Amino acid sequence: MAKILTNRDDIRQWVSARGGNPVLMEVPAGSSSRTILQLTFGQDALNASGNQGPDRVGGFQLVSWDEWFSALDENGLALRVSDDPSGGNEIEYEFVAREEADRQTTDAAKKPAAVTVQPPGRPLPDE
Repeated sequence: MAKILTNRDDIRQWVSARGGNPVLMEVPAGSSSRTILQLTFGQDALNASGNQGPDRVGGFQLVSWDEWFSALDENGLALRVSDDPSGGNEIEYEFVAREEADRQTTDAAKKPAAVTVQPPGRPLPDE
């Protein structure tokens, strides 16, 4: 099952729980450049021997969360992540348009869950 994360604390918590770090890459795009967002996992294992490890991973630059979130916001993106309740440490994610997250929230609000509220001390109808 997947869920879309837009809250910075939720994103950071999901990534950190899987040993991830934020990375960015500036690439030429005609006469300007564009920023590519990515996440890298397992960087802590590379740094476990006490070295600082590479600042670049496959051409991507390790950056602060503030820089990464700024790029995420500038590009109007959210993070769809694996939320498999069966356990494991899935590192399945993709970037999606923030409008998709907003649309999903709106759709959920249109279809509220059916909830039966029983006043205290009253038996349920079948009892």
